[in-house]
Amino acid sequence: MKNLIKSLKIHFSKENILNKTQSPMHTLLRKEISEQIRSWRFVILLTLIVLTFIASMYSSLSNIKSAFISSENNNESFFYLKLLTLTDDSIPPFHIFLSFLAPILGISLGFDAINSENNNGSLIRLMAQPLYRDNIIVAKFLAPLLIVAILFLSLTFLIIGYAMYISGIPIEWQEIIRILSFNLMTVLYVGFWLSIAILLSIRFKQPATSALTAIGIWLFFTIFFQVVVNIAIKAFIPNPNYLSSDKIAYYNELILNILRISPNQLYVDASTTLLMPTVRSLGPVSMEQMIGALPSTISVRNSLMLVWPQLSGLVAFTLLMFAISYYLFMRQEIRS
Repeated sequence: MKNLIKSLKIHFSKENILNKTQSPMHTLLRKEISEQIRSWRFVILLTLIVLTFIASMYSSLSNIKSAFISSENNNESFFYLKLLTLTDDSIPPFHIFLSFLAPILGISLGFDAINSENNNGSLIRLMAQPLYRDNIIVAKFLAPLLIVAILFLSLTFLIIGYAMYISGIPIEWQEIIRILSFNLMTVLYVGFWLSIAILLSIRFKQPATSALTAIGIWLFFTIFFQVVVNIAIKAFIPNPNYLSSDKIAYYNELILNILRISPNQLYVDASTTLLMPTVRSLGPVSMEQMIGALPSTISVRNSLMLVWPQLSGLVAFTLLMFAISYYLFMRQEIRS
């Protein structure tokens, strides 16, 4: 905290005002990033993600021969996409692992963003500096996202670089776009849970309360939401034995749309479509639609159009949670 105040004083000194070499947002981002990466919490989370990455990489590389053989049989191989999705059934693939680890990462990086500094008195000293109040909440949100983006990009391209080294297969431009889009979707997914954690850190004074509440919300959407939907649907939908095929397809589409309220469902749908070019639909497909359909891949543009509702949903949920956090923080009374 003393280093931050010293940096802000240097920034607003007469010499630095003339040079305009550093902004308050840049100073706050440096402070937040340094505090995150030097904490034991981040070290533990990094160790957990790296171990998960190593396990997924081992499972993928153990199937590199089968991926190479299947790539030779297709006109468009997508060899590196197969490495990110293939598994030997002993552990889930990397993108399925991330659907469980990303919320934990976002919650851990933001559950004490405001209330911890408010409790130890550092927030009131920070507010006494000549900076805009909204810079603080924006830095609390952007700094963890920068760390997460660099982390996931590094891990993803590490496995691609190693596979390229041992196989000698060049990567296709479509694979690069799909992998970058997958990483962007993952960062947005982490950002959603980070915004919820920051909102709870503003709402509750104790970090333990905000952490438990955020974990409870995550468990509800990950485990219990589907159970609640299935129970409610069984209570209202008639017996399937007395329904036509069109009605069954309609109710299946209705159930899937309700399940997509969950951010976990949105992320799984989007990541699966981006990493598997053979996925042509995210809803129920009738037999009439399957007749005459060729087992081919779709273009990057069509995959992005297919996951655009999921991407828009994650962005909308994230911005909504951050807007509420921003509003509450700007109206919050901070006392020493």
